[in-house]
Amino acid sequence: MRQRGIFISFEGSEGCGKSTQIGRLAETLKARNIPFVTAREPGGTDIGENIRQLLKHADVALCPHTELFLFAASRAQLVREVFKPALLNGISVITDRYFDSTAVYQGSARSLPSELVECVNRHAVDHCIPDITFLLDMDAALALKRATERHTEDEPEDRLEQEPADFYERVREAYLQRAQHEPGRFVVLDAKRSVDALSQTILKTLETRWPFQLRTP
Repeated sequence: MRQRGIFISFEGSEGCGKSTQIGRLAETLKARNIPFVTAREPGGTDIGENIRQLLKHADVALCPHTELFLFAASRAQLVREVFKPALLNGISVITDRYFDSTAVYQGSARSLPSELVECVNRHAVDHCIPDITFLLDMDAALALKRATERHTEDEPEDRLEQEPADFYERVREAYLQRAQHEPGRFVVLDAKRSVDALSQTILKTLETRWPFQLRTP
């Protein structure tokens, strides 16, 4: 029987270094000939990428409920078109954000009812839950500063990056609360550590939990 792939998600505020660590992990898995796919949320499918453009760069205000349902629509397509088929065929999945982001950003930071957010998330993911979630934790002000500095005139800030500092304080606190409630799934990492130190910790954690899947064939 083909072994199911590992489902890995990365979470954290803007500017915490998720993309860098995902790139590092992808390079390692590729070098070991371990099959995997990467995706980002929102996005990852043709439909999802169109939704991503709307969510990040809409020139009109989106109410929190609209954000919630658009994220869920992108996620529902991604789960059914990419994630589930890959995992069932022994291909691991690495995603930059998943339903935890919606619970934190649209739920806690936007103050939508947690029951509504959890219900929408549950239907979108259809029991497709990460095996492990790496939370890159960083002081909200520093993370926002990093996110702001990486942009240019050709690549301006998106809608979420224009939120005030207290929004990101709520985001960080909500992430830490979720990690505290699910210690078996979450691994909280200090995002101020060096890129090399973080990538080594991430790889060691995965190798400890899934030694057979992550060894070179």
